[in-house]
Amino acid sequence: MGVVSCGTTMLDQGVFENIGAVTWDTTVKTSGFTAVSGNGYFCNTTSAAFTVILPASPSAGDIVGIKDYANTADTNNITIGRNGSNIQGTASDFKITIEGGSVLLVYIDGTKGWLVTSASQASDITSPQFVTATGGTITESGDFKIHTFTGPGTFCVSCAGNPSGSVSVDYMVVAGGGGGYGGEGAADPSAVTGAGAGAGGFRESSGAASGCYTASPLGSGVSALPVSATGYPITVGGGGTAGTAPSRTGSQGSNSIFSSITSTGGGGSAGATGGNGGSGGGVMGRCSPGTAGTGNTPPVSPPQGNPGADNSGSNSAPYGGSGGGGATAAGGVNGPGGAAGTGGAGATTSISASPTAYAGGGGGGDGFPGTTSGAGGTGGGGGGSSPYNGTTNTGGGGGGGPATPGAAGAGGSGVVIIRYKFQ
Repeated sequence: MGVVSCGTTMLDQGVFENIGAVTWDTTVKTSGFTAVSGNGYFCNTTSAAFTVILPASPSAGDIVGIKDYANTADTNNITIGRNGSNIQGTASDFKITIEGGSVLLVYIDGTKGWLVTSASQASDITSPQFVTATGGTITESGDFKIHTFTGPGTFCVSCAGNPSGSVSVDYMVVAGGGGGYGGEGAADPSAVTGAGAGAGGFRESSGAASGCYTASPLGSGVSALPVSATGYPITVGGGGTAGTAPSRTGSQGSNSIFSSITSTGGGGSAGATGGNGGSGGGVMGRCSPGTAGTGNTPPVSPPQGNPGADNSGSNSAPYGGSGGGGATAAGGVNGPGGAAGTGGAGATTSISASPTAYAGGGGGGDGFPGTTSGAGGTGGGGGGSSPYNGTTNTGGGGGGGPATPGAAGAGGSGVVIIRYKFQ
């Protein structure tokens, strides 16, 4: 290897400081390695960040130099691995996080360990700090904490972290599903049948900040949220109520909120016109053609939901109801012979450390005993047969009631999940 022996080194802005002999290795390092006392190293992190491990069992006076070769340490940090010794009196690895940063470390004793004697900036090496917070039900998955809110609460951040540790959080915010439309309850092929309701709005970040899990397709390209040391009120939306006589119209679910993210409650299902919301509600069977509720209302990007289904327009008995929209698919249209429409599919994410589906639409009610009710969408959507209700804490839309006995389902309540790196 090529080396250069120097009694001095030029640091920031051409300033020379007497630092004692150090031999600079002129073979540029591009991946992790263990440093040797008395040597300095030029580290190129253009392709990826890596770690320089300090010598094991150092003696007083040992010296190591590290320099950012390609001015890329601000994006791909150079980690200084302590290898059992303190750095600046702290039992933590440090990082060079400044573009073009350089540092000289001298070992002094077991208390302080390696001390910085020269640096282009004092902030060139930093001790990682991580987001620290309380609130909700807290679980862990490796180096990540997961806060699950199934009801109102506060996400209280006591430490906002730093770029060497973590500074932002990934999230999933699901609103309450809408309530299903109730059937007439008449044992008659021409009776009005209920329709499935829309799922609660589904919004999620990509998972890039807290890694190690598969987010839903709706999270693709969505940034995590930076946090500060403060309390963030959490709103978890309730499900809409099921439709009952005389109007039989289901109500809209309630919004869920975390920080700047609001997911809209699912649209309730109705007779001729379904309700708008995170996902839209379907329409009753005996309505030609009927207009389903729109999803992603108000609009956000990526969309938080899909529309319900219009009536197929066949307008002949027996009449099955249409399905409500889900997070990733529109509600299903009713078919011939009284077959009801299915609920739109929800979205599956592993933000909670296991793959779980949320925000499925409600299925339509069947036209008459012996005909087919609509299945609820994956992700907690209620079906057009008992028990009808959307699943609690999934944001599933309520199922539509059949012609008999005339029941309908309530929407499932929403949920908020927050995940971040804590070590």
